[in-house]
Amino acid sequence: MDRLSMVDEIFLRRHHGYGLPIVMQGLWRSADAVDVRVLEAVHEALSRGALGRRVVRPRVPGARMRWEASTATHPLRYETHPVEDVVTWADARADVDVDPEYGPAWALSAAPTPDGGTAISLVCSHVVADARGLVSAAAAALTGESPAPAPARTSDVSDAARTVGGVLIDGTTASLGLVFSAHRRRELREFREAAAADRRPDSTHVTTGTVSAILDVDTAAWDATAAAGGGTANSLFISLVTAVADAAGVPMPLHISVPVDTRASHTVDNAMVITEVVASPDDSLSDIRRLSREAFARPPMGAPSGFPEEIAQILPDGIANRLTVGAGERDALCSNIGRLPRSLTSLGPYRTTGVATRAMHPGLSADRPASTTTRLSGYLCSTDDIYTLSLVGVDPQHFGDPGRLRDLAVAELAKRGLAARPW
Repeated sequence: MDRLSMVDEIFLRRHHGYGLPIVMQGLWRSADAVDVRVLEAVHEALSRGALGRRVVRPRVPGARMRWEASTATHPLRYETHPVEDVVTWADARADVDVDPEYGPAWALSAAPTPDGGTAISLVCSHVVADARGLVSAAAAALTGESPAPAPARTSDVSDAARTVGGVLIDGTTASLGLVFSAHRRRELREFREAAAADRRPDSTHVTTGTVSAILDVDTAAWDATAAAGGGTANSLFISLVTAVADAAGVPMPLHISVPVDTRASHTVDNAMVITEVVASPDDSLSDIRRLSREAFARPPMGAPSGFPEEIAQILPDGIANRLTVGAGERDALCSNIGRLPRSLTSLGPYRTTGVATRAMHPGLSADRPASTTTRLSGYLCSTDDIYTLSLVGVDPQHFGDPGRLRDLAVAELAKRGLAARPW
């Protein structure tokens, strides 16, 4: 589809300062120095791929914003001096000006490491791709795969008619449902109560920056620990994030946003919905597995049952911003990106020694703070041999030191018999 989804527009509003700004970042480490010509080829392939697009605003009221191909690129940045701390370097590379409307929407950077290897960062605006989308775009660039054909162009007039008509029909149906259904009225009341709770002053905090840690754990050991506790790899992930937050002093229980991938093909689009899992440090892995199963069975976060989400896409910006600010945010985020394609474990002839994926929050400072409920975010991806856990502390009160965040994660993994290798 050539039109932005509701999720796309939420991330676009965050880009413009209505909430916590977000970019996606993929990271690679190699044991050898990667030839600049290899990275130039990857950069060229990315420029022709799915990340090469931008947002165009409609000329007809009621039409949604649309996608248009874009060739705007940041030049490849290949530093000459070795970087001592790959994670600190990656944090700095995530603070890049990627613009989904005026471009460029992505950036590729690299730097040598003291051991003779190379660190590589690919950043894109969350508006143009989610984590799986970034992985898909990177995999296509590394394998030389031809980009998918652009979606058929739709006119603003036809999209306005479809969108406004759908909102009117579905909205009227949902409103009538409130008249005749006590269940629908209860759903709406619960939705409004939850939304009001999310906006309570004591549920949000102001952040002026982030800290992060990245750790590798053997796949076999991770899976064995999860199975021994009656859980899954994802249960162990949620349990670890909960334990790290608890050790840092975050109030419990922890309300966790869990993205669920809804894509049916290898697209870069933000194809996900958000559900909520509420976990406590005392929950076993089997408890968390059950809580997760129950959460996935519930309707995802979003508009009240029956009401079309597209209504926020045709409202004036000011109203839509107020309605969607903080959408999907809870105390923590646990995003399991899953198994990465084998193509991401090498860069041409160079074998990678680590791959990580995460979301970051550029532009935060004392002069440009952001208000959010999120205190800690976790991201998990895996290859055949390694699970990579990326943690991003968003609350300065509880996560003000990247060394402490790393040490807390190492300690919680050790309690479960897992040896961590920090990046």
